Amino acid sequence: MSKNQRQLSKHSISPESLHSDCENCFGLCCVALPFAASADFAKGKEGGSPCPNLQADFRCGIHKDLRKKGFKGCTVYECFGAGQKVSQITFEGNDWLENPQYAKQMFDVFPVMQQLHEMLLYLNEALILKETHSIHKELKSMVGKTEQLTFLSPESLMELDLSGHRADVNVLLLKTSELVRVEWESKNKGAKNSRKTYERGANLFGANLQKANLQGANLRGAYLIAANLKDADLRGADVIGADFRDANLSGANLTGTIFLTQAQINSAKGDANTKLPPVLTRPAHWSTSENKKEQEII
Repeated sequence: MSKNQRQLSKHSISPESLHSDCENCFGLCCVALPFAASADFAKGKEGGSPCPNLQADFRCGIHKDLRKKGFKGCTVYECFGAGQKVSQITFEGNDWLENPQYAKQMFDVFPVMQQLHEMLLYLNEALILKETHSIHKELKSMVGKTEQLTFLSPESLMELDLSGHRADVNVLLLKTSELVRVEWESKNKGAKNSRKTYERGANLFGANLQKANLQGANLRGAYLIAANLKDADLRGADVIGADFRDANLSGANLTGTIFLTQAQINSAKGDANTKLPPVLTRPAHWSTSENKKEQEII
């Protein structure tokens, strides 16, 4: 990306800019973030130290075989476009390898930017929902405020009251959730397949929710690890912060699910019959024989 292109992109945030673009990033997630040796990572490392698989051109040396070589966690992670933003805008294309004086500051700024971009992703989604017409003015204002924060200097980004801003954003996201779920609740009155309801942060670890009617359900922060959601209907459900690791989404309908991210989809299991929102991509590992065997066990 040229300097002129960077300057042009600096003045607006498109939906595409809220998804990772590794070609324009300096491998920040592979350096800045720590991870422990586990089922998701064959080897652990400290934050600020490069992953052993990171090459001098900031590309992964085992990208095509990450899952086979024990780095499943890398295939799940999503920076929401923070990587390219910090690399090309905040630090104006000056990478940490040739400019080591920027390294620590760049690595510290990256997770801050990641959180701001995640908020923007949710806010932009809320704006396009027909149910949120009554709060469009507030949503647009918060999008503008959050966008401005992403263009601050590294020093100013590190001084941000991030938790305070997130709390302000969350007020609008909760209003969005209520507006959407009320609509689905009215649609479900008298439905043959009774609608399941849960409280925020519900523990549904390994739960059997096959063919469950979860339309408009409050699944914010729910633990859906290894849950069986095969053929479940999650249209209108709020899944912000829900943990879908190894959940079986085969045949599930997620077309109207709100605040669903690519990272959540990447961490789950699914198949060709899983219905996804158009803005999300079907993970490549869903079509592998290994994934099919795992689904049969659930």
